[in-house]
This record gives sequence, structure tokens and C-alpha cells, in this order.
Amino acid sequence: MTTLYNPLLNGFHPDPSVVKVGEDYYLATSTFEYLPGIPIHHSRDFENWTLIGHVALTEAQLGIADVPTAGGAWAPTIRFRDGVFHVIITVAMARGMLHFTATDPAGPWSKGEVILGVDGEESVNGIDPDLAWDDDGTAYVTYSGLIMSGAQLGAHLGVQQVKVDLDRHIALEEPRSLWSGTGLMFPEAPHLYRHEGHWYLMIAEGGTERGHGISIARGDSPEGPFEPAPLNPLVSARSTSRPVQNTGHGDLVVGPDGDWLVVLLGVRPRSMTRAFSALGRETFVTSVRWVDGWPEIDPVELRLRPGTAIIEDFDGTESDGDELDGEWIAVRRSPAGLADLTSRPGWLVLRGDGSTMDDAHPVFVGRRQQHLTNAVSARVDASAGVGGLSLRYDERFHVDLEVGGGSVTGRAVLGGLRQEWIHPFEGDVLDLHIVSGPPEGDGGFPRTSDIIRLAATIDGERVELGEVDGRFLSSETTESFTGRVIGAYAVSGTFAVDRFAAEGHDE
Repeated sequence: MTTLYNPLLNGFHPDPSVVKVGEDYYLATSTFEYLPGIPIHHSRDFENWTLIGHVALTEAQLGIADVPTAGGAWAPTIRFRDGVFHVIITVAMARGMLHFTATDPAGPWSKGEVILGVDGEESVNGIDPDLAWDDDGTAYVTYSGLIMSGAQLGAHLGVQQVKVDLDRHIALEEPRSLWSGTGLMFPEAPHLYRHEGHWYLMIAEGGTERGHGISIARGDSPEGPFEPAPLNPLVSARSTSRPVQNTGHGDLVVGPDGDWLVVLLGVRPRSMTRAFSALGRETFVTSVRWVDGWPEIDPVELRLRPGTAIIEDFDGTESDGDELDGEWIAVRRSPAGLADLTSRPGWLVLRGDGSTMDDAHPVFVGRRQQHLTNAVSARVDASAGVGGLSLRYDERFHVDLEVGGGSVTGRAVLGGLRQEWIHPFEGDVLDLHIVSGPPEGDGGFPRTSDIIRLAATIDGERVELGEVDGRFLSSETTESFTGRVIGAYAVSGTFAVDRFAAEGHDE
């Protein structure tokens, strides 16, 4: 029996889409302003997942060098047909709707072709595209009609569809409107499925916040008309006490034991009123049953994995030769262009360019925070530059430990507010620590997600610099679509990291 761990993928992994090919499963998720973009995870048992590659390794494939925060790679759909893997995605506020192909899901993937509108001039204007084929091979792109450019910017036209020539990457018709849900806001994340003689159109609606849910309709053609299911929404956590909230944006698949499953996003909020989700939107899974021609989806249950520990010594054991492994990500540029693993063997060297964590293009490489109780330590050398360790949501919300100029500085940047704690330090090598965990002494009614503590170990003595209320680095406060990412950064000169260790659990 398959173990349905939840989260299926811990940490910042929103908008999941999955495809089954033989006995193998491949899962794609959103990455927004981070590179490499669109990770592909593989599993055979739906329990153990391995990152095997990314669709986009370079900025040019997505065009996100100057994308605003919250823009970038939104909501991929991954599909397989005639020996070819397909990923279709909207790169919001950048290149538009893109189509990627590969014969090996680990890559390399194509450069990404823009799917043009029927006039052949601009991208199809919408988000969350799905790709499906009917029996005669006609390709359908079904998407959420959120207008991302032009005079109607921000308008929502509901769920729309076009037939597409995938060789020329051009729509063959003007967009048509389809069933757009039960009337809740933001009908999005459509997926089309053929099952037992019917076409099913599954969508998310209610917004990707607490009102999120999944609804479905069916018809005799991929173009509709569609009849809504009698029990919509099929799944939603709104107005419930479930520990996993915001459940929606799902994709159906047949599981390893022959039963149906749905992968979907959700959050794990904490605090007295469950108001703050520190890790952002994660990937979850739950069971599906077909009853009288309609799917029924079980509520998403929390079933935690054991804790994890990652130690990176930059000696080639964890990293892939002279490059960081695929779990390392950077902001609007590739980690490979920032991380030097060869000039000082056994060390990660970053070269500052004057940017800081306040900037859109920091010299920063990090990893997703995977657990609600989490500790990261890094042994660093600031003898030839200024840099540090940062816990980032975006350029307006981050917590840093910076070394250089005769001091260690703890810093909290929270939406324009700044606070610093300074401790003198004239040496070269020291250990930096960012630890997050549940608040203490709250009488059983915590009013935040967690507490973030900043510390440094200098000459064998641990110095506590300061602490930050974790609610300020949650998806609800930052209004971010991403999640917490922790890593090293450089401001000026060369900043080197000898060892990076992260361990955590969710108990």
C-alpha cells in the first residue's frame, strides 16, 4: 500500500502537476523568480521523490532577469505523448505562455517557445495553462483568463480555451470561454482529462488563500459544454479545523496501486488563529474515488515525514563536481554563475558586486526551508569580503547574519522596517546560525508561526544576537507565492563558506 506522506514535497513547491509514464511518475512545480526553474521530481511509489532536473537552467529560457517579485514561472502542466514530455507554463510579467519539450524529463529541455495568439504577434494572454489532445491529435490549451498585459491588465475572463498548432506554436482560433466553476473568485488551474467516455474539466476556485478549493464538470467534448458535479467543491479546507489549509490547484493521476490520486497545493499555518504559513505553499496528495461517474476527493490529511539533515561540505560529495546540486537556487539568475567551487577546493566562494539582500539581484544561493522547526549553520570566512547567511522571502522580507567591517550584524528587514544587532568581530572564520522553532511561554495560545533566532559561534562561544517574530516571514504577511529560502550571500570582495548544515523536523 502506498504511503501518502503529506506534505508530499516539503517547503516551497506550489502548483503541482504530475504525469504517469509506465511505472514512473514525474512532478513539476512553480518557481517564480528563482533559477533553476521548474523542478522535475521522479518517483515510482509516490512515497519517495527524487529531484532529477529542471526545465529551465538559464535566465534566457524564462526571461526573468527583470521580472517583478511574484512574477516569473507560474503553474506548469507536465504531460507525455508519443515519446515526448511536454511542459506548458506562463512566465508571468515576462515571456508569456511557453511550451517546452524533452525526450528525457531530466533534461535537456527545449529553449521554450512562446505560444502566440491567433494574430501571431503576442502570447496567448492568460495563466495556468493545461495541454491535452483529443482522439484525432488536436491540441487544446485550456487556461485561466487572467489578463497579464495590455489595456485590460488584471481583468479575469474565466476559464478559456484555444486549439493550438504545437509545431508553429500559434493559436488556431480566438479564445473560447468554458465552464468557470461555481461562481467563486479566480477560476484557475484548469486540467482536462478523458475518462470512461467523458471529458472532465477540473479547476481551482476561491483564490489561492483560505477559500481555495477544487471543482469539476464533465462533457462529451474537450470543448464542452460542461455539466458541473453535484457535490462541488470536491475538496476545500475553508472553514474547517484541518491542519492543512488552502487546498486546491490539483492534478489527477492513477497511483501505483491502481487507485486514483490528486496532487495539490496547501499550506501548514500556525498561530492561535492559524494565520501564518512560514513555509509557503507545499505539494500534498490525497485519494480519489469515482462514484456514479464523478470523482470524490478525500480531505487532505497531515502525515509527516521524518526529519532531515543535510550537510554540504562543497567537496563534491553533495555537489555535482564543480557545480552546486539542483536543490540550490538563486534569484533571477543561475546559481552556476554565482557559485565558485574550484578556486578554493572544499569551499563555496561568492564574489560580491555591491548588491545586498535588499536588491532584486543579490549574490545569493540558497535552499528551500523544508521544516517548521529548522536549524541552519554555516562556517564562513569573511577575511576578504563582506557577506553572510540569509533567510529570504523576497527583497523586502529577509533576515540576515552579516560578517565584515569588524562586526557580526544580525538584521531583520520586514517590509521597510529594519532592526540590527551588532557584535564586534575582528577574526576570519566563524559559524553563523539561523534557527526557527515554536514560541515558548505563550500559555498554549501562540500568536505567531515561529520564532527566528540569530546567533554566531566565535572562538567556541555561541553569541545570541537577536530574534525575530516569524509571522513577518510567512506567505500571508509577505503576500508571496514562494516560501522561505536559506543560503549564503556576498556583498563585496570574496566571501567563502566551508560547511552548510540544515536539519529540521515538523513534530
